[in-house]
Amino acid sequence: MNSTFATEFAAEWIAAWNAHDLARVLSHYTEDFEMSSPKIVQIADEPSGRLVGKAAVGAYWATALSRIPDLHFELLAVMHGVDTVVLHYRGAGGQRAAEVFYFNSVGLVFRACANYEA
Repeated sequence: MNSTFATEFAAEWIAAWNAHDLARVLSHYTEDFEMSSPKIVQIADEPSGRLVGKAAVGAYWATALSRIPDLHFELLAVMHGVDTVVLHYRGAGGQRAAEVFYFNSVGLVFRACANYEA
């Protein structure tokens, strides 16, 4: 993991979301990746706030995009660790969020967790 990888991932991830290109967004993830977010409780009606696999997370994100047709992310900061990237961004309604992405050895996300401003 290095700053170049983190910056390139951030730019592509934001661009994919802002294009509302779900296939492009999902291309960054393993087939069995796990996503956790308090929004999963609201949108997917999953009390645990966790979903596993591209099919489940893709369906959740498709629902979110249909409910928020003007969704746009504004990147505020990019941070990286040993095998993680954290994106700090402004999302729906201007709410700030930070998302942690855990990468495998081939550069795909196998786990992600979204956190939102209180």
